[in-house]
Amino acid sequence: MLIEYIEECMKIAHYEIIEDENAFWGEIPGLQGVWGKAKTLEECRYALKETLEEWIIFRLKNNLELPVIAEIDLNRLAVAA
Repeated sequence: MLIEYIEECMKIAHYEIIEDENAFWGEIPGLQGVWGKAKTLEECRYALKETLEEWIIFRLKNNLELPVIAEIDLNRLAVAA
């Protein structure tokens, strides 16, 4: 379920080219603080996914609610654990 959640989050990610820095910026709408920046799009995706994973772990560890993405509710898992 966690992998599916991450995959669904990555599907809604938004990327932009930062022309003056010759870099890519990526973020996941609705997930405050989840963003990545790198020289290539592939590196940006990797950075974004890594940030997402850390964000999920932080929120679960601190009993902070996670948004439901594609009908996947990780909050139920946190309560059950």
